[in-house]
Parts: sequence; structure tokens; C-alpha cells
Amino acid sequence: MQLAVLARLLSVGRAVLAALRGRLGALCWSLAPLSLSLPLPGWRDSAPRPEREQEWDDAPPTPTSVNYHFTRQCNYKCGFCFHTAKTSFVLPLEEAKRGLAMLKEAGMEKINFSGGEPFIQDRGEFVGKLVQFCKQELELPSVSIVSNGSLIRKQWFEKYGEYLDILAISCDSFDEDVNVLIGRRQGKKNHVENLHKLRQWCREYAVAFKINSVINRFNVEEDMNEQIKALNPVRWKVFQCLLIEGENSGEDALREAEKFVISDEDFDRFLDRHKDISCLVPESNQKMRDSYLILDEYMRFLNCRNGRKEPSKSILDVGVEAAIKFSGFDEKMFLRRGGKYVWSKADMKLDW
Repeated sequence: MQLAVLARLLSVGRAVLAALRGRLGALCWSLAPLSLSLPLPGWRDSAPRPEREQEWDDAPPTPTSVNYHFTRQCNYKCGFCFHTAKTSFVLPLEEAKRGLAMLKEAGMEKINFSGGEPFIQDRGEFVGKLVQFCKQELELPSVSIVSNGSLIRKQWFEKYGEYLDILAISCDSFDEDVNVLIGRRQGKKNHVENLHKLRQWCREYAVAFKINSVINRFNVEEDMNEQIKALNPVRWKVFQCLLIEGENSGEDALREAEKFVISDEDFDRFLDRHKDISCLVPESNQKMRDSYLILDEYMRFLNCRNGRKEPSKSILDVGVEAAIKFSGFDEKMFLRRGGKYVWSKADMKLDW
């Protein structure tokens, strides 16, 4: 009992120290014109910076829901991917935890771990430890992961499933030939068969199951009603294929997604075909671009307002409040698109 109390006190102490360090960083940031900023370890200083950062006039938003893309590495080669493997960098685990504690102190209620492919780092142990930390020590209401599902093993659910609220699996088609065209496949593994296996594991280990689909030129005519209803996810997030300069479009991009792009009318026709699916959550390009708080592998907020990802300073260097001012985040659009919902599995009252 004494050990449990001591562990809890240590956890609280770490969060307080992280918040104080973040505020010290913010002070250093504000003194930058006087050349009094305090540089921290060089692995962050060497990260690329935008030539010019723009600070928004509004008061900084609260990081209620944060998407942390802690790795850019992936075992799939989806042609429309807009967060590509431009680096192989991953923060040390303890630094990642420090940043997450700072975000919790700043008001974060939901964390979503994404990539790249989150399960590629240490065979899922890295993301598992982050999930456990966020649920057990930070006591966040919602902890989720977006994955292609190909590297997840049942043993991971046995070890970490209790700490995970939502597992979102990316599935753009129920036709394997289309998945091959998109690049959502590795070797001979059947993506759709694996999706059904993961659905069953989520039932067994009480993890809410979600599906993410990117609607593009190769799947826009597909009818997914029967398959989605059979899988019965808590949410089916349907995205319109989005171009981001430097990621999947432009000279310095690792992907050429132009051939995947569809019109707003094409997207609307797909949505109309699936309008009877109650868990459908559509997201057009307009809704997507500014309504997500995205942290990259250096824990920098990524501003997509100009059609490309322009990074802020790292929250580990300047604190959350200073960094988030450059995020370009539209908090009103976040709420308008339904970004805040019943996201804790304890509140979902699902029949597992």
C-alpha cells in the first residue's frame, strides 16, 4: 500500500516538474530577442525549422485532443500518405513521457498515437509503454492508437489492452486488389482478413474498435455498407484524400498523391451512398486541414494552414503554451467537426 502511495506521489511530482520546466522554456522563448534563450540538448536544435513562423493573434487554444505522430517509419507504402518517412527519429521514451505530462498539465484529455506505423517501434513496446503511462499515471480520459494493424499481436492486447480506449485501424477498401493498388499491403498478408482478426481481439480485451478510410480515386465507387455494418465499429472516420506539399505533393515529397485526389462532388457521392451507417463520421479537406493538433516526432506542433506542415518549436524546449501559438489550430472547427465525443471506453457502455 505504501509503495502504491509513493508511486503516485512520484508520478504527480514528475508532472509538476514537467510543467515548471515547460514554463521556464516559455520564459526563455519570450526573451529570445534579447539572446537569453537557453538551448537544450542538441538533438532538438538540429531539427529543421521553418524560415518564418507566424504567431496568431488569438489566445492560445487548449490542447484538449492531441495527435502525436512519434514515428514516421512505416511498413506500408500508401500512395496518398501525408505523414511520410522523412526522418527515422524517435524521441527517447522518458522525453516523450515528459512532453505528454506537460500536455496533460496544459489541459489534454485525449491522446492519439499515430505514425507512420506506431507498432513498428520496438515491436509495439514503445507505444504500449506510452499508452500505459498516459492511462495509468497521467489518468487521461482517452488514449487511442491509429494503426494499419499489420504488426499488432494478441500478446500486445494481453499486456496493454486494459490501458487503451480506442484502436483505429486504417482500411480503405474491402477489395484486396484495391488495397494493393493503394499500397496498403505487405507481403502476402491479407489486410481485410487481418482487420476481422483485430476486431475480435478488441472485443476480447474491451477496446473500442474504430475504422479510418481515406476516400480516393481507387475506392470512391466502392460500396462498403455491408462490410462496415458487419464489423460494427464505434466510429467509421471517412477522410477525403488530402494533398500536403512536401509530404505527398511537390518536388521534395516522398509520395505523389495527385493521382489519388477526388473532387468534393465525388466525396459527397460516396458519403450519400453510405448515409445509413450511423457511425459514419465524414471529414472533407476543409474540415481536416486546421482542426487537428498534430505533434511530430520532435514534439513540434505542425501548422497546415498554408498547405504544408510548418513546425513550431518543440514543446520540450519552449513549453506547450508558447509552441501551440504557432499550430494554426482552429478550435471552433475542431468542435464543429465533432472532434470532442464520448471517447473514454468507460463511458461508452459497449457490449464487448
